[in-house]
Amino acid sequence: MVVKQVLVQNQVGLHARPVTFFIQKANEFKSSIWIEKDNRKVNAKSLLGVLSLGVARGTEITLSAEGDDESDAIAALEALVESNFEEAE
Repeated sequence: MVVKQVLVQNQVGLHARPVTFFIQKANEFKSSIWIEKDNRKVNAKSLLGVLSLGVARGTEITLSAEGDDESDAIAALEALVESNFEEAE
């Protein structure tokens, strides 16, 4: 299992459009992927699950993955979050 903490810094946090990008990226991998905030853990491939966390700008989240491509999955999701979901700020 690979676990990584990431700081969400885009303007709107994990809402609507950024969540769509996040889930699309997570679904590219076979591993089970989870996102955790404030001791609440949801499936990173679930739109409603991720939205239910209410991740705002400046929130630290924990990403974890388990499976054959777990390292690649976490690296890709971390890069997506750190790119601010490729938004122009």
